Amino acid sequence: MYLTNESGNSNQNVEKKFYAGPSLWIQNLATQLEREILRNKPNIHWNDIAGLQDAKNLLVEAVVLPRLVPDFFVGIRRPWKGVLLVGPPGTGKTMLAEAVATECDTTFFHISPASIASRYIGEPERTVRLLFDMARFYAPSTIFFDEIDAVCSTRGHGREHETHRRVKSELLVQMDGVMGAFVDGDPTRTVTVLAATNLPWDLDEAMRRRLEKRIYIPLPSAHVRRTLLDINLREIELDQGVNLNEVADKLQGYSGADITNVCRDAAMMPFRRRVSGLGPEEVQKIPKDELLRPVTLDDFLDAIRKVNKSVSSYDVERQQTWMEEFGAA
Repeated sequence: MYLTNESGNSNQNVEKKFYAGPSLWIQNLATQLEREILRNKPNIHWNDIAGLQDAKNLLVEAVVLPRLVPDFFVGIRRPWKGVLLVGPPGTGKTMLAEAVATECDTTFFHISPASIASRYIGEPERTVRLLFDMARFYAPSTIFFDEIDAVCSTRGHGREHETHRRVKSELLVQMDGVMGAFVDGDPTRTVTVLAATNLPWDLDEAMRRRLEKRIYIPLPSAHVRRTLLDINLREIELDQGVNLNEVADKLQGYSGADITNVCRDAAMMPFRRRVSGLGPEEVQKIPKDELLRPVTLDDFLDAIRKVNKSVSSYDVERQQTWMEEFGAA
């Protein structure tokens, strides 16, 4: 078991420092993990996320409220062991996880497949144990596994590497140790496990069972698309002929990330026209007011033609079918 240490200074504001034990290799690994995945304050709030009100309400009930009134969430009302966010890429799953960490005032661990896969060489199980030791030490903590299917894909097929199986087994064991439990018996020190996937059918059954709450994060509706346009374009001057409701209608099937890309491309259109055919010195001499020209409706239509949606209708239908069978919202 790893050791942890805290400064002996009596000042309560002194930042805690995780100590992994006498092994220099393990301590270096802990330092790398802290640098890559530890975010003390994501500073993302519910109001920063357009739409997704149903998902927000479910996350508040599943994660936030049990921390606020722990005495109520006991027995049959015990907190859910873990939450899985299912939906197309670019729909705000990571931001929702960051908002949970912010609203709960917890330490946020953002774990991508590369965070673990890059350390498979050597002692992979120890890496996973170290990660959860750190989460306990910095509790209350929120561990967010992005693309969880890449780490915990369906078991049993012959092509699965032995190292992958061992890491997955250790991950399941460690999750059992923190889900629904208090660190050192303190109800204010919990470790919350969130995960996200856009390939839920690839997720290992054992992992699916541990993520008891499974919430669908859909593509944005027309109203949310309009809100996303307002957010992305708040610093951009628009031509009087631009009707953002019309633009929002043309973005049906686009994810939030896709809409941001469309806005970025449209915002660049007037600049591209102004500097087209000019050399570097000529571009530098252009007055600023000539570069900041209003974005027109044609600019948006041109950007939409160039920026295709990243999510196929087939994948959306497949995710919805999976949710009909395995969803638990």
